[in-house]
Amino acid sequence: MDLATIREHSRKLSSRYRITDGRKFRLSDIDPDDIAHLKKSDKQDATEALTIGIEALTSLQDKLYAQHRWGVLIILQGIDAAGKDGVIKHVMSGINPQGCNVFSFKAPSTEELEHDYLWRCLRHLPRRGHIGIFNRSYYEEVVVVRVHQELLAKQNLPPAVNGKHIWRQRFQEINNLERYLANNGFLVLKFFLHISREEQKKRFMARLDDPNKNWKFSLSDASERQHWADYVKAYEKMIRATSTEYAPWHVIPADNKWFTHVTVAATIIHALNGLDLAYPTVDEAKLTELAKVRQTLLEE
Repeated sequence: MDLATIREHSRKLSSRYRITDGRKFRLSDIDPDDIAHLKKSDKQDATEALTIGIEALTSLQDKLYAQHRWGVLIILQGIDAAGKDGVIKHVMSGINPQGCNVFSFKAPSTEELEHDYLWRCLRHLPRRGHIGIFNRSYYEEVVVVRVHQELLAKQNLPPAVNGKHIWRQRFQEINNLERYLANNGFLVLKFFLHISREEQKKRFMARLDDPNKNWKFSLSDASERQHWADYVKAYEKMIRATSTEYAPWHVIPADNKWFTHVTVAATIIHALNGLDLAYPTVDEAKLTELAKVRQTLLEE
């Protein structure tokens, strides 16, 4: 598969699940079991395509790092067992750790609760030339906190700013942040891994049945299933309110892991291709200096 073919496949898959205007969006619009134009029997071909995609990502990241002009923030959201860890493990396997940082955001610490809700994530934004990956993010503050509003009380907000419009205000603040990042040369790629309730159950059962995966399961994972409908509503509202041209959501069907990995990789490749990445060129003075170094080495 040549570079032009990779780019075209990446463009098609990326655009299929991109949401830039969420006003009419419904999660039910996208089937978690969708695999686009592919068939289940294409799994092996998709796995081979992912290998090629990872090689393309490696090359693009190398140019991103060398050019040192853009920064890239990748946000992964999804309900438990949606496959966020798997995306990081498989899709980003070819990325040079020197230019990439991964942060997983769990329940906020006491120190983090002493600050505004964006603080703990803003501390870890990527530098230019780097890729930052957020496994969960500030979007937890308009999803988990919205489903479990007792968590909002722990943030000790003044009554004047903790009113009925707090979620709308937070959506606007997040949009403003992402516009600011985009205006300053930081690409924001947001992925919601859309898994069905039935598939989540299968994955939970697999974790329970496999002793090597028991560590990945906790009682809270199961108890959160009782709030499935609330989470669906919260995620839907999140996507509707924060899908923009400068920071669109990509709602990726997640019932088939192989398809999820291929589609996320394709989306990242397509986005990086749009940055016009290239290795820096050197001026005449530098070329003269390099020529002298070459001659010195040849004369040894």
